[in-house]
Amino acid sequence: MVKDKKVGVISLGCDKNRVDTEKMLYLISEKHSIVSDILTAEIVIINTCAFLESSRKEAIDEILSVAELKREGNLEKLVITGCLPQKFVGELIDALPEVDAFTGVSDYAEICSVIDRIYSGERVVCVKEPKDECLKSRVRTTDHYAYLKIADGCDNHCTYCLIPSIRGKFRSAPKAELIDEVKSLGKVKELILVAQDLTKYGSDLEGVDLVDLINEISALDGVEKIRLLYCYPEGINERLIECVKNNPKVVKYLDIPLQHADDKVLKRMNRKGTGESYLNLINRLKQEIPSIALRSTFITGFPGESEQAFNNLVEFIKSAQLFNAGFFAYSREEGTPAYKLDGQIDNKTKTARLKKLYSTQKKVVKKILSGKVGEVVEVLAEGFDQDSFVYYGRAYFNAPEVDGKIYFFSADEIEYGKLYSVRIDSVTDYDLYGERL
Repeated sequence: MVKDKKVGVISLGCDKNRVDTEKMLYLISEKHSIVSDILTAEIVIINTCAFLESSRKEAIDEILSVAELKREGNLEKLVITGCLPQKFVGELIDALPEVDAFTGVSDYAEICSVIDRIYSGERVVCVKEPKDECLKSRVRTTDHYAYLKIADGCDNHCTYCLIPSIRGKFRSAPKAELIDEVKSLGKVKELILVAQDLTKYGSDLEGVDLVDLINEISALDGVEKIRLLYCYPEGINERLIECVKNNPKVVKYLDIPLQHADDKVLKRMNRKGTGESYLNLINRLKQEIPSIALRSTFITGFPGESEQAFNNLVEFIKSAQLFNAGFFAYSREEGTPAYKLDGQIDNKTKTARLKKLYSTQKKVVKKILSGKVGEVVEVLAEGFDQDSFVYYGRAYFNAPEVDGKIYFFSADEIEYGKLYSVRIDSVTDYDLYGERL
């Protein structure tokens, strides 16, 4: 049995992957030493994403870069975990001889055993079918906020998406286990609930739904705020709206992945809504919760997206007035129904449409942010910008890593993780600038 190796871990992809990485880190830390500097590591584990071609390229580039350390540095063993081996291990075994072990999305509990096996001279392939995880303890890698993955897998079967074939069917984590996991995290300024689709939580359990879970988490003293990411539009019902509106711990913010707004494109995507129903939902949320900040994501260049369909999406972006939005060019993924659809669009057109969407949303955001000038907002301080010599942080309308920041001057030293009142003085494309009162 191998003990006390120096292990470095690289986590790629989404925040759900981060949670998997944190649970894997806990297991590793029981037998080995975790190091933050990859150059000093004897073992490197890369937890990968494979959702899009671009994410797979990022993973392969990272693997090849780290593999160089086996020839030039201290690195003895390289292990690849997560989505990339889960979906493509058959192609990776021969293509990446530098890798000593491959494990899948439900095999993190095997990590210490895998390390023992590769040091006995075995090249390990441990990729099983996706299943409910058994890991609850974690090593937090975030300071003032933490993610809670409340479910895995997906049953929505959007025609462009590989997730069901990588992560399997939708599986809710039992509520009692999630509550215990939250308690184990200690004090959390902001707990961010994540899943492929939060609104489906409990659909495979008896007598529990997302609101039940939120209410029980809200009763815990250690959690100050709760943020909800990835709420599919058709699952946002009256009960959830009332919860966001009236629960003081729930951040007035929703991430609603809409993906498009043209009815024909939505149908080809196997999305359940229409442009009109999406706009009605957005307007209703703004009416019920006037301060709410809404975020969404959209795909352009989907097969069959005509010029008119794209223009419909642009007009939707103008009408919806979303606080934040992300845009992606359609990635043709083999193994998805959309791969075989007619009307595939060339990359030049995709790129041009992507630029148009970003340009349109930038004007929307500039208008919304300009309305904040003169206001005083509560900012969670998170760091200091060495280039501009000001502090930065987030308000309730900023989710970490994906949204803008608030930069602010303070004559006094700031304590990270605390809330400060900041008067907003100016705006840039996506960020706000101000002064601590």
